[in-house]
Amino acid sequence: MKKNFYITTPIYYASGRLHIGSSSTTLLCDSLKRYKKSMGYDTRFMTGLDEHGQKVEKKAALKGLSPQEFTDRLAKNAKDLWKYLDCDYDYFVRTTDENHMKQVQEVFEKMLEKGDIYLGSYDGLYCVECETFFSQSEVGEEKLCPDCGRPVQIVKEPSYFFKLSKYQNRLLDFINSHPSFIQPEGKKNEVVAFIKQGLQDLSVSRSTFKWGIPIKSDPKHVVYVWLDALFNYLTALGFLEEDKSLYEKYWLNSEVVHVVAKDILRFHAIFWPIFLMSIDVPLNFQLFAHNWVLMYGDKMSKSKGNVIFPKTFVEKYGVDAFRYYMLREFPVLSDTVCTPEDFISRYNTDLVNDYGNLVSRSISMASKYFDSKVKRIEDNNEFILDLRKTTLETIKLYHEDMNSFRVDKALADINKLVSRTNKLIDETMPWALYKEGKMEELQAVIYALLDAIRVETTLYTPFLVNSSSIVFKSLGLNSQQEIIDLKPYEVDEYNVVPLEQPIFPREKDPKVAVSEIVESMAYELTVEA
Repeated sequence: MKKNFYITTPIYYASGRLHIGSSSTTLLCDSLKRYKKSMGYDTRFMTGLDEHGQKVEKKAALKGLSPQEFTDRLAKNAKDLWKYLDCDYDYFVRTTDENHMKQVQEVFEKMLEKGDIYLGSYDGLYCVECETFFSQSEVGEEKLCPDCGRPVQIVKEPSYFFKLSKYQNRLLDFINSHPSFIQPEGKKNEVVAFIKQGLQDLSVSRSTFKWGIPIKSDPKHVVYVWLDALFNYLTALGFLEEDKSLYEKYWLNSEVVHVVAKDILRFHAIFWPIFLMSIDVPLNFQLFAHNWVLMYGDKMSKSKGNVIFPKTFVEKYGVDAFRYYMLREFPVLSDTVCTPEDFISRYNTDLVNDYGNLVSRSISMASKYFDSKVKRIEDNNEFILDLRKTTLETIKLYHEDMNSFRVDKALADINKLVSRTNKLIDETMPWALYKEGKMEELQAVIYALLDAIRVETTLYTPFLVNSSSIVFKSLGLNSQQEIIDLKPYEVDEYNVVPLEQPIFPREKDPKVAVSEIVESMAYELTVEA
């Protein structure tokens, strides 16, 4: 029976254009979906926009637009961006979708009927920018949001509350009995420590603005944006609709992974599972929380002028170079600093000097020495045997890292294999073997090089989605290789086709390139959403 895999990004908040921080999360999900698909899984990848809330209402008013017009524009921009980055998502959810809104209304009534929600009055501190309620101890004497640093507002209004404390012990028991529920381990420890401090009942409605989902039984209130948004993972599967086939397939009988950034960990690790407990939906998901992409050591902000948009890199270096850099530097255990200097260095080193040059040299030698046809030949050359051993070890490590959501390590694994393959050229000196007339030994070396490139390119396919197909064609392979059951020395003969141009052209003047990127960054900041 075919296995199922359902992976989601957070639905990004519709307050402005998405930058490379959001892009890194979506690229991670896209690469994991591609990997699982190549491993034989039936996959579903979902992303979208969180479009309700006071912040959206205010942003729209500043632009002279209705909230719906404003979010329609941002939804188009987001879809265009993911297409631009070759992200192969299956469904784009919007919280303004009618089917989403109806299901959220039904969820709220279910919680109300169960007694998990009650009507009260909220008198406290609220950050409009983060759409989050905070206690006095969290905002300090200066009353600044602990997440974004902006001043919080004092809010006094009638509100419905959810009894989080009712489920506190049950959630702790679940986390303890499911050690892989929250990854990485450090993030799980943060969540457990927070829960043990004691959960307070959560305000789950607002009545001072209208841009939200009206509560069916009390339309004066709209559903709190986080209760609204979190249910997108299920409404996108139609879990309360007549046709529940997607829900049954991709939630009840699937591996489910939510990928989120650290600043929304609490909502996904505490609110979301408790909401599911309330309406008796199985907690059948893993939560992978990553850190931030920083620019020159600071969190990206349009007001600070340090935001990078993908177009800055993609226009000149191609989408694969951008995808590679963002995933190779993916911020798993700590924040990652992104700079134009680092991008150029990684591009020239990994993609140009190591991988691109290996492909060009190997195909060139196959064309020159064997008229483009290289048959498989076994050889006990110690260097070739060591390369084959390294190849098998790399494949094993790669699978372990991909299944742990560590795409950064998986790419490092491939890069090490590429380096080992390049070393074979130095160790065997094919040009010397040719001069000495040792054609059988030479053929064994060239085959080993081409075969290692096939393996490396196959492992690269979830990341280098355009370049990999070019390399396969140059190797004379008619179709893209699947990762499942990948092994070295499976091809009888390579019929290579010379490359018309380098896969990744060298950046000859890094200093000028950095200046151009900085200039492009400044321009992109002026582009309206």
